[in-house]
Amino acid sequence: MQLIRVGGTALNQTPLDWNGNRDRIVAALREARERGVAVLCLPELAISGYGCEDAFQSPGLHRMALRVLAEILPETKGIVVALGLPVRFESSLYDSVCLVADGKVAGFVAKQYLAGDGIHYEPRWFRPWPRGRRGMVEVDLGEGPQRVPFGDLRFDVGGVRIGFEICEDAWAASRPGSDLAARGVDLILNPSASHFAFAKEEVRRRFVLEGSRAFGVTYAYANMLGNEAGRAIYDGSVLLASAGQMLAEGRRFSFADRVLTDAVVDLDVARLSQARLSLGASADVEAPVVVPFSLPAASRVQSPRMLRDVWETGPHVKEEEFARAVALGLFDYLRKSRSRGFVVSASGGADSSAVACLAALAVRFASTELGGSAAACRLGCEETGADEERESQVEQLVNATLSCVYQATANSGSVTRAAAEGLARGLGATYHEFDVEAIVGRYTHLVESALGRPLSWQTDDLALQNIQARVRSPGVWMLANVSGALLLSTSNRSEAAVGYATMDGDTSGGLAPIAGIDKAFLRSWLVWMEHHGPHGVGPLPALEAINAQQPTAELRPPEASQTDEADLMPYAILDLIERFAIRDKQMPLEVWERLRGELPEQPPRQLAAWTERFFRLWCRNQWKRERYAPCFHLDDENLDPKTWCRFPILSGGFDRELAELRAAAGL
Repeated sequence: MQLIRVGGTALNQTPLDWNGNRDRIVAALREARERGVAVLCLPELAISGYGCEDAFQSPGLHRMALRVLAEILPETKGIVVALGLPVRFESSLYDSVCLVADGKVAGFVAKQYLAGDGIHYEPRWFRPWPRGRRGMVEVDLGEGPQRVPFGDLRFDVGGVRIGFEICEDAWAASRPGSDLAARGVDLILNPSASHFAFAKEEVRRRFVLEGSRAFGVTYAYANMLGNEAGRAIYDGSVLLASAGQMLAEGRRFSFADRVLTDAVVDLDVARLSQARLSLGASADVEAPVVVPFSLPAASRVQSPRMLRDVWETGPHVKEEEFARAVALGLFDYLRKSRSRGFVVSASGGADSSAVACLAALAVRFASTELGGSAAACRLGCEETGADEERESQVEQLVNATLSCVYQATANSGSVTRAAAEGLARGLGATYHEFDVEAIVGRYTHLVESALGRPLSWQTDDLALQNIQARVRSPGVWMLANVSGALLLSTSNRSEAAVGYATMDGDTSGGLAPIAGIDKAFLRSWLVWMEHHGPHGVGPLPALEAINAQQPTAELRPPEASQTDEADLMPYAILDLIERFAIRDKQMPLEVWERLRGELPEQPPRQLAAWTERFFRLWCRNQWKRERYAPCFHLDDENLDPKTWCRFPILSGGFDRELAELRAAAGL
């Protein structure tokens, strides 16, 4: 047996936070060394941060990344570690990983496959490295220029052969691992910055397990953790497998700066597995980079260590993932933006209630994991008493961090007022009520005087609705400004698709945490929160008053009995049309035909009318989507034009395609 301890550390890094990123890497190295880890995998671009965007194009950034690497090197004594950073080679920039062994740089491996779809824009900044190419790069690590191997490399560290797949490399059809296996590597490291999406962890598990089995290797995968740069959330997954067996899985969605997961592996077991495989001969004629350092041996075989939470195998994984991902995203956004709390304009409806719940969960999860005082310190709040019970600490921190404001007009009802207050009390938030009807009246009178006529619901419906939403913005913004808090927008993805939101009204805010999720899921999630809730937190009965209502903007007079779905269409159908039209890129006639197959109980002419309404509202309201506050990426159906779904602000509006639809449907 040849036993070594292999580890992966998920890190909560921040783009261009050179000192902070360095210090978290150093802390990870020290923890790994204390636990006897011989080889440590850190996330992709851990030194610079993954989300630097166009700052990657600055030569000063590349120089600083190398300076920080030099500062980290003394901390790598006695250990082998993969450190990610951007490196310029010849005339191009590469997403690279530096293998460091016992304080010395062994070489840089460059990423071969770049993520250029959806939320990723890597080809804008980096070039893919050609498979099989090697070179020498000149770097200055504080002791003058030196030439170091660069490119498609493998390493021999004291007889242990190490290779790399860097994030997207492992998702490619022709992944580099097959070549590495043919070259006889023992260990493949995968430093990643793989954003969270629902059910994505199962895909990662499959390629890690399959990679370890098909290549006959030990495979170590380490992902980024937390809200790194604003929109993408990283779950901090760490997976360690050998010869088709999962050895260790790290806990995801941690609120800590780092999470180390490690396992003792028997290299001889993987080598025996590789010897049995028909891998073919390698065309590689170049020797590995030899590193004269003997890896510290582990003393005993270790049983698999699964640190996955109970909820990850339960019946409500999507609900749990949503709660934990958005809560972590909110917590990190708050502390990294140096804001002092959350403010939510609470309408008593589903959207604002979901946002308030998620903000409270951010504080609750952080307090449970880190302790009330530590969570308060990270949020810049006054520390809770050390001698108080944990639940009391959590309640104090939620109350100090989250403020909910109900803003009434003449069209607001007692049901929504009671629901908003009941939820705020149930969450432990600070609760305020503003009566803004007088402000609505002043603006209405001002415009009536300018026009020389009275405004009425018969002729000025939209304007009279919008002014109520807009006058709610200044007061809640002022409350947030006075306390240095972050105002959270409450718009969801279904509303964004059709522009069913008032710009500078309910869209006001510095962050839109639910703009990436559809209304139908939000409503079902709130029911789950009412009756079950996240593992370790439990149900929230105060949501009963929210869930009993039909969604309504509550902007028309009560006798109008306004509901969202009467204004638009059933949300479940709206979400279907959005997926067919935007995700699947289908034209109106194709969408209608699919709807007829999915919903045979609905009249075809009605489905055609809803389809036409969707496309017209979609085109008309792109300008709104361009102005929404930043939102979190939660699945591959995002409508955010800055990260996922580009569409022209001005267009022909599918007029010809809609004419074909009307003709086919007999409209």
